[in-house]
Amino acid sequence: MRKVLIIGGGGMVGQKLAHHLGAHGLNGDADIEVTLFDVGYPERNAAPAAARLTGNLTDPAMTARLAALRADVIFHLAAIVSGESETDFDKGWATNMMSVWTFLEDLRRENMASGGTYVPRLVFTSSIAVFGDPYPDKIGDEFLCAPRTSYGAQKAISELMIGDVSRKGFIDGIAIRLPTICVRPGKANLAASSFFSGIIREPLNGKQAILPVPDTVRHWHASPRSAVGFLTHAAGLDTARLEGRRALSLPGVSCTVAEQIEALRRAAGNDAVALIRQQPDAAITKIVAGWPRDFDTARARALGFRAEDSFDQIVKVYIDEDLPNA
Repeated sequence: MRKVLIIGGGGMVGQKLAHHLGAHGLNGDADIEVTLFDVGYPERNAAPAAARLTGNLTDPAMTARLAALRADVIFHLAAIVSGESETDFDKGWATNMMSVWTFLEDLRRENMASGGTYVPRLVFTSSIAVFGDPYPDKIGDEFLCAPRTSYGAQKAISELMIGDVSRKGFIDGIAIRLPTICVRPGKANLAASSFFSGIIREPLNGKQAILPVPDTVRHWHASPRSAVGFLTHAAGLDTARLEGRRALSLPGVSCTVAEQIEALRRAAGNDAVALIRQQPDAAITKIVAGWPRDFDTARARALGFRAEDSFDQIVKVYIDEDLPNA
């Protein structure tokens, strides 16, 4: 039996991943034992798991406890989101970078205690925020990481640490740079990107939505369904194919806010679109202006990663999977 640990297992993506593992196993392997870790879990429709642990990753005793589980596959999804990382500098660095270093040290100790036989697959969710402007028309696999936000810097440093600890053979890690995951079910979070989901989710649920940026803003998206596919594919990937470059940008859909709104119109009509209210927010507009807009993900696609081809498909995923339960 393979042990699977999901750090951040109480969040939206973590729960969807756990539901998927409960229903389908991991890449066809149903003989798995799933442990979730987070600060809390949904009160209803919670995903199945052999164990649900609670705590804070900034507690060294907790990261040591998680490492001591010696999970075969570890999905590291937990993070303080982009907006909160900017407003709470200390919390962002403690959660998004220092706790990663502490956990990697704990895994290294477990590896050494096992005589080098324990080498877990670590799938780390990084972000396209590791890039900073100015950008080419499409960001390719050779574009440098030069983040312009605390969140991006924290993710970039974590990528480098995972690459080095993997190079030494203590873990077998891969860092996947997720597009903005949209349309997210549930309530808005503190991420500066939250409105990308809100302007679709809220009107589909008959509620008013706030648009804080111009509709000319272009961004890079993938659905929660694709996020689960990215994670499970990364867990089974032959990392020798990465040739030492253990971070990669994943496929998605590049579109403007106006194109998002037109996809909503095609799915739900003019009445839904009428629920979107423009309310400019200078702080969010400034943050979003520095984000990547489009990618050439030839490397990830060659490695078998797949996402939607249009924003209409992303809207349909939400309607099919999450709207009935909203």
